[in-house]
Amino acid sequence: MTNLAPDHLIQGSMDPMGIADFFRAVPNVVVTHLPSLHAKVYVADESVAIITSANLTHGGIVANYEYGVWIEDAEVIRQITQDLKAYAALGSNVTLLELEELATASRELQQYQKRVLETARDNLREEFQRRIQATHEALRRIRAKPGESTNSIFTRTILFLLKRGPLTTQQLHPLVQQIHPDLCDDNIDRVIGEVHFGKRWKHMVRNAQQALKSKGLICLRGGKWHIAA
Repeated sequence: MTNLAPDHLIQGSMDPMGIADFFRAVPNVVVTHLPSLHAKVYVADESVAIITSANLTHGGIVANYEYGVWIEDAEVIRQITQDLKAYAALGSNVTLLELEELATASRELQQYQKRVLETARDNLREEFQRRIQATHEALRRIRAKPGESTNSIFTRTILFLLKRGPLTTQQLHPLVQQIHPDLCDDNIDRVIGEVHFGKRWKHMVRNAQQALKSKGLICLRGGKWHIAA
């Protein structure tokens, strides 16, 4: 589970080619992209879990002085694993080919950023921004694979959040937006005819709530949404 956002690629804080090499080397690897992810958690053979400051990089694994917690309690490891899998289900799986394409985009973005910093030429800045937007579009395509929809992503996210306790709709909104900033753009309005109804993503979250309610999966009690008993 990782965050493939363009700013991470430009900064070099994550390396898609390194993830691709890991993909090739280790059988049955599943790589999931989820925006806003920052946690570093490693679980080995359900016997050890490590929650740490270290990225999966040469610096994080070998060169840097990092800090973390080493866990061997089987029940705690099981809970961590379940929580990670539940959170990963909110993201989108990435293929090896997509990782390789993002690795190429990452190298190009870093090269263009260096050139932009070295010169004031407007055409270079425009091309740099165009390539950033192209990378955003590639990530949107990963998020919008066949069989996936914004509604299905929001329904999974609402269930994930409500399993941790009841929430009002107003409390749900910022939590959903924090997990899916790419799907929750405050600048996109819902317009019917010539009437503006506010942020479109909030209407989509409400639609997901109603879909879950109609299936008997969640219910509204005392102004808060609950997982149905």
